[in-house]
Amino acid sequence: MKRIYYLKTCSTNQRILKELNTTDFELVNIKEQNIDADTLDWLAKKEGSYEALFSKKATKYKEQGLKDKNLSEQDYRQLMLEEYTFLKRPFIINEEAVFIGNAKEVVEKAKQSLNN
Repeated sequence: MKRIYYLKTCSTNQRILKELNTTDFELVNIKEQNIDADTLDWLAKKEGSYEALFSKKATKYKEQGLKDKNLSEQDYRQLMLEEYTFLKRPFIINEEAVFIGNAKEVVEKAKQSLNN
């Protein structure tokens, strides 16, 4: 699978996409088509947890008082399936290699993977 889940309206995601060679990739705007349960489960297995895929920077995380709760892995899963803003982004899937988020080192590793 060669797929990138991103937010079209996010300038950081747009900048990252411009830096990557996405020619053979399916681009999925998560605002229009949220991630499906099977893909989210697969990513969580690759990354080791649902929490690793969850964005604690999301405005709704604070608004809903989630930062003050002890969330379980199933809570993280359910929240991400219900609301795209809880997904760390972008999610870059290059066959078996997975790159989550927009941290500089993650983006650099993704570039290396996509350019090989």
